[in-house]
Amino acid sequence: MELLKEKCVGPINELEIGSGVYAVKVGGQTCMPFLFQEGRMPHAPVTAVEILDCEPVDWPEDLVKSLGSRAKDPVVWAKDVLSETHANMLCVRLQSAHPDWVNRSSDDAVSVLKKIALAVDVPLIVIGCGDDEKDNDLMPKVSQALKGYNALLGVASQNNYKTITATCLADGHSLIAESPIDVNIAKQLNILVSDMGFDPRRIVMHPTTASLGYGMEYTYSIMERSRQAAFMGDKMLAMPFILFIGAETWRTKESKDGGVLGGVNWEIATAVSMLQAGAEILVMRHFAAAKSVSKFVELLMKRGR
Repeated sequence: MELLKEKCVGPINELEIGSGVYAVKVGGQTCMPFLFQEGRMPHAPVTAVEILDCEPVDWPEDLVKSLGSRAKDPVVWAKDVLSETHANMLCVRLQSAHPDWVNRSSDDAVSVLKKIALAVDVPLIVIGCGDDEKDNDLMPKVSQALKGYNALLGVASQNNYKTITATCLADGHSLIAESPIDVNIAKQLNILVSDMGFDPRRIVMHPTTASLGYGMEYTYSIMERSRQAAFMGDKMLAMPFILFIGAETWRTKESKDGGVLGGVNWEIATAVSMLQAGAEILVMRHFAAAKSVSKFVELLMKRGR
């Protein structure tokens, strides 16, 4: 029986992050996730594990306990992430710079980041503190400090994209464009960033997500719509997806009240669902969840060999 196939007009953009033997490639597919009989999926989705540049103060107690003393030293934390999970990438959130946290100066936050960068080999994702005013000062310094690393920096939003776009353009990094679960806003932001002369093939979309539940279903449908539009030729929606699974999962009541095992299972279930929606980069928090999702991706990719 012949399989009926819809013709793919345009593939998802292929993007390389990092350099050398540890560089990571994502995107390039011409079919929905893992439907190998319908098109190409040249690169497996990748997992990254998120760390902070300071000790977590608002993470669930069970999650912090699972980290142990490493949570007090971001360099040790980073090394342990890679040795224990074999993650493809490391995500560093510079939370210490936030005015409501440590309120560390941008220079001091970058100094910590430099130590982490020297201690690891994998490609880096670096996220600001989440305060727009502080990030406008912080992220250009991050970009300059990591020049030559070919990192992925974030986040650019519709109201705060110019500074990070300009600095990524100057220093050769890729960037994360964040939109509030809306196809039209996502496309408009990609256009705005591209209009500044930034190569759209260096943009990664963050559609935002919720953990397992009703909100996640909405995210899933938005991601599917974006993928279908890209395959039909919409180049402003042909960017790979990144999702911060751990950050969303561990703030839910189910994760906080379910102990470590409950939180880990919730994180895994959310990540697996988002893989089916088209996520290329999954940013996890718990080591066990990251390892399990990586094994699941390996299992799915074997079907295409």
